[in-house]
Amino acid sequence: MRSFDVTTKPALLPTLTVVLLGLPGVVHAAEPEASDRFIGYTELRTNLPGGRHANVRTMRAIVVKADGSARRLVAEELADEPDAWTQFAGWSPDGTQAVIYRGWQHPENARWEEEHRTFRMEPGKWLLDSCLLDVATGKVANVTAVDRVSDYNGGLFFMPGGRELGFTPLIKGLSKPFVMDLDGHNKRDVSGKNGGFAYGYSASPDGGLISYHENYQVYIANADGSNKKHVKTGNPFDFAPRWSADGQRLLFVSGVHGRSDPYAVRRDGTGLRKLADLNGYQGWVPFLDVDDFHQGSSDVPVWSADGKSVFYTAKAGSNVELFQTTLDGKITQLTKTPQGTLHYHPQPSSDGRWLAYGSKRAGVRQLHVMRLADHSENRITDLKPGHAGMWPHWRPSKAPARAGGT
Repeated sequence: MRSFDVTTKPALLPTLTVVLLGLPGVVHAAEPEASDRFIGYTELRTNLPGGRHANVRTMRAIVVKADGSARRLVAEELADEPDAWTQFAGWSPDGTQAVIYRGWQHPENARWEEEHRTFRMEPGKWLLDSCLLDVATGKVANVTAVDRVSDYNGGLFFMPGGRELGFTPLIKGLSKPFVMDLDGHNKRDVSGKNGGFAYGYSASPDGGLISYHENYQVYIANADGSNKKHVKTGNPFDFAPRWSADGQRLLFVSGVHGRSDPYAVRRDGTGLRKLADLNGYQGWVPFLDVDDFHQGSSDVPVWSADGKSVFYTAKAGSNVELFQTTLDGKITQLTKTPQGTLHYHPQPSSDGRWLAYGSKRAGVRQLHVMRLADHSENRITDLKPGHAGMWPHWRPSKAPARAGGT
């Protein structure tokens, strides 16, 4: 197996040895094909009796080539008991590490949640940790277990510059933005004064600012949490802010819960603009075929790789189709599929040439890859009814980003 071209690597905590990915080096040819790329995602069962947890506990992290070949499970050892699962959640900027969630829930607590139709994330009943998988060695480091601040730790990402990690622990019922060192030490709260329930935490590409939604309102602050500013839309539901590639704008949805649309705003909070209309799309995708008291998974707009356009899902007749809009409002419908099709979770490749997404067709949620130059698509999973492919994440490439599709 060819190793990654990395000269220095932070020392991590004691590790588990897991299945090696066998991925090639990060550098690709100038015009890479889908077979040169890798996508991490999650597979799970969707129709098992018993409700949400009976199916969620079957989640497993997967890596596959973008042409559908070389599929393999990763970090299998983290699913080390019947009620534990793994979820693929992202990559390091250089593609040498993968972010893997390890979840667990006590089955008695799961039954209580089904009966009361709400989460009960208490110590001893729930555990969610964010781990880093070294794809060259196959070793896993559970960074949120070091100097633990919570039993529920999601949203892990690499801060710009690669010297720190951001994540979102649940502390005394409140989700808060935190940062920590790469080895899991030196965890600290950056929610600022009088912080409420915060989610959707990320950092601007230059590392100078952070954003998140708190009590369903979007805020921008300095990286240490100071100088916190409210982005005022006049709407009660503002959700999931994301930075453009140049760090000059934030993308988020705004409206009311279940009826919101994509908006963009400058990094100083000015220039608020509605980009498109989702035509009544609720903004979340059901990922189970049994009753789910939490409704599903958020399905929000994303920036193109060059930050000049936005990909999103919206209602088109009885379908939910894929669309792309430029910042000046030029809209292109990317998919036109048979009646009853549901698309979700669009994710562009880092060079802007490809788009990964999910599509429920004939009752099965499969993952697809589209070449944006001509809108041709290829299905990369081959799942049976009662199974789903969810949450695709492209492994980063060093090829330059370019516009695609419109």
